[in-house]
Amino acid sequence: MINGSRWLAFAALVLVGYLTIHNGWLDFIADQNEVANYLHSHGVGGLVVITLAGALFTGLGAPRQLLAFVLGFALGGLNGTLLSTLAAAIGATGCFLTARWLLRTPLSRRFSHRMQQFDRLFREQTLLKVLMVRLLPVGSNLVTNLVAGCSGIRFSPFLFGSTLGYLPQMLVFALAGAGIGNANAYQLAVSIGFFILASLIGAFLYHNQRARTLADSVSDSL
Repeated sequence: MINGSRWLAFAALVLVGYLTIHNGWLDFIADQNEVANYLHSHGVGGLVVITLAGALFTGLGAPRQLLAFVLGFALGGLNGTLLSTLAAAIGATGCFLTARWLLRTPLSRRFSHRMQQFDRLFREQTLLKVLMVRLLPVGSNLVTNLVAGCSGIRFSPFLFGSTLGYLPQMLVFALAGAGIGNANAYQLAVSIGFFILASLIGAFLYHNQRARTLADSVSDSL
């Protein structure tokens, strides 16, 4: 059983998450004009605030691609890619550590078969396999973070594999946002090209039997 302090912490996190979503406290992060104006008027402090807000945004399950698009519009393709990837990595870290501290014991009991399957699959070459799952065009980012936290895999390969796996799509959507922000047809064309390439890589991995097994273990675990 989770002890009293952990139950209170978990209840507090659920309440904060519910209020954040219900009251739309993070809706501004999806508005590229509002984010751009905020960043341009608040300097370094604004970067910190938007990064943390983006981490919470993606950590609660919102699409990280939308964050990359907005930051690409506000900061340009490269800077938007780097900042959105950092925010998504922080969000994944928060989910992973929350699951490991608060949910690992009860969910391991409730879904013991799936957790054991996940542990077996990721016991070796963890970084490469996490990278593979992040590149697949299936599954949920939030579920992947929670399942990984409830499993026995090490944090460092999870974080590095996730960050590397985020980069291709973040680059695609940041370039798309930058292209719209600057009315730059070249950047739009490049982003479309990267999107097609990433989709082809994802399709290849998905049709690989081992990759499909990894995806199924993530998608069906919870």
